Amino acid sequence: MDFSSTLNISASGMDAQSQRLRIVAENLANQNTTGSTPGADPYRRKTITFSEHIDQDTGASSVSVDKIGQDMSNFESRYDPSHPAADSKGYVKIANVDSMTEMMDMREAEQSYEANLNTMQSTRTMLSRTLDLLK
Repeated sequence: MDFSSTLNISASGMDAQSQRLRIVAENLANQNTTGSTPGADPYRRKTITFSEHIDQDTGASSVSVDKIGQDMSNFESRYDPSHPAADSKGYVKIANVDSMTEMMDMREAEQSYEANLNTMQSTRTMLSRTLDLLK
């Protein structure tokens, strides 16, 4: 495997994790969103899945976003009869976003991004040292 393959693999990992962070940010920003009419569904938590791609020439494996889906878990209800989206019993559906889950996902994405960045920096350093030896 050459240096450019290593850099491409790290870049694909960084791109995937930055997209994961975007999904986490969307979920956190919408965690208090409710429906706009009585009985309407609120914001539904988004999920992200990755897929592996293998380069046939080098055998190198990289990652990309496979799909952005939705968490189909049930919504919780909160009693708030004055809310415009309250049903006939006074309950409002709230988004199925758990801030602790999102924070853990954010931390994991941050660590993965950082690991890919460190790999990229190490590869660049090795490449630079190799070029210095050839001078």
